Amino acid sequence: MVARVRTVAFQGIEAVPVDVQVMIAPGKVNMHIVGLADKAVAESRERVQAALHASGLSMPSKKVTVNLAPADLPKEGSHYDLPIALGLMAALGAIPGDMLAGYVVLGELSLDGTIAAVAGALPAAIGANAEGKGLICPFACGPEAAWA
Repeated sequence: MVARVRTVAFQGIEAVPVDVQVMIAPGKVNMHIVGLADKAVAESRERVQAALHASGLSMPSKKVTVNLAPADLPKEGSHYDLPIALGLMAALGAIPGDMLAGYVVLGELSLDGTIAAVAGALPAAIGANAEGKGLICPFACGPEAAWA
């Protein structure tokens, strides 16, 4: 099963839709993030694993592939942490896979599972509204996102 969560990439002040696709499959135990991700996104793997552990969930003893699509669009920043974690939770069956279909998600995870503020809540909210979706973001970003 492939779990999907919508997020955004930032190009200037514009938010461009990005699909986070998470698949768990038999294979060497590892987590790969593909789709033209920068160093902060690649480091997301460690933050997501630690946050899931802190929340009482464990990583599967399988191969986890995270695809950030479209693959040719550069992805920068730590705001991909929360959508990756939620996609992984959906792929594990910890949350219903369709639960997030009506939302755009962004947020950075701390190692203890708390959600930290990120830049770009307003353009993300504008982009979510344009798609007819709600926005899931860190509480601290709520006032900025509310302007949309």
